[in-house]
Amino acid sequence: MQRTIISIVLGIIIIIGAIFFANKIIDSKQDRRPAPQKVVKTVFVDTVKNGEVPVTVPANGNLVAKDRVELYAEVQGVFRKGTKPFKTGQEYNAGQTLIRIDASEYYASVQSAKSEFYNLLTSIMPDLQLDYPEHFAKWQTYLSNFDLEKATPELPKVDSEKEKFFITGRGIFGSYYNVKNLEQRLSKYTISAPFTGILTETLVTEGTLVRSGQKLGEFIKTGVYELEVAVSKTFADFLSVGKSVKLFNLDKSQEYTGKVIRVNGRVDQTSQTITSFIEVSGDNLREGQYLEAALSGETVTKAIEVDRSLLTQNDKIFVVKDSILDLLDVTPVYYSDKKVVLKDVPDGTTIVSKPIIGAYAGMLVKVFEEPTETGK
Repeated sequence: MQRTIISIVLGIIIIIGAIFFANKIIDSKQDRRPAPQKVVKTVFVDTVKNGEVPVTVPANGNLVAKDRVELYAEVQGVFRKGTKPFKTGQEYNAGQTLIRIDASEYYASVQSAKSEFYNLLTSIMPDLQLDYPEHFAKWQTYLSNFDLEKATPELPKVDSEKEKFFITGRGIFGSYYNVKNLEQRLSKYTISAPFTGILTETLVTEGTLVRSGQKLGEFIKTGVYELEVAVSKTFADFLSVGKSVKLFNLDKSQEYTGKVIRVNGRVDQTSQTITSFIEVSGDNLREGQYLEAALSGETVTKAIEVDRSLLTQNDKIFVVKDSILDLLDVTPVYYSDKKVVLKDVPDGTTIVSKPIIGAYAGMLVKVFEEPTETGK
């Protein structure tokens, strides 16, 4: 009984002590949060001085060889090895054989037709000498110069109706044009380089059976290229044939001078742009290379150029008046990717030159001042 009384008394004492210390802790707790301080942002500014701003329209595209040939087979046969390997990157001079297809069988049929034509021509010579001796000499000369191993020469000129009827009646013209047709087709078994250039694509190898209509490769002329660019119709006046254009590579390390050679007469309905073609030359240029063009346009007077990020959606910019931000109405006259040309900004106006996060009209700011160097 006595132990129970003692336990109850100790419990009461502990509870009272806990309440007492809890109140002491609550009373001693103080609000340590500092009072909010008014923050004044520092801004970068420029003083407006209107002048002439040249407008440059940017454009870009990939180079395409001005002279290019897609190689197709017009006859069927086995692709034979030439003087140079038919491989991508192989260079050829003008006139060198690019592709040679085996024509031995067809060549034999051509020679057979030429032989028949020669025999037919020989057979009419006695009658020609008797009936038309005045025309015999030129046909005799033609027959003497006829060589089966060379291309069939052009027939002598017919001077009279009687001679024409005689030659036609003996089938000379029909046989001649049949031979010329076969020779023309025989020439298609060999494809020569139309200009000095390089193979950019090859789709067959030596020994391959080539079929008529099959694409064999692609051959381009190096050194002269075209750049196709699309420009908004607003700047169509900037695109005149013969106008010089500055071109740059991707990292701006090289500059080239091109010339507008063609302008499309139709506006693209989807993008409302006009396509123009710029010719550019250079030994270090390659087909497919990306270039940027700068088309020089008109010059805007009494204007300034600022970053597009400084222009608000309502065509206003922030200005500083007595350390307070204010909004000024402006007139944008030209937009580029990063810049905008503005008018109606008075000279001497202090404008914000770098964007301010959370800026609003009436905001208190501090103008950033460059530290001045003091002499010793």
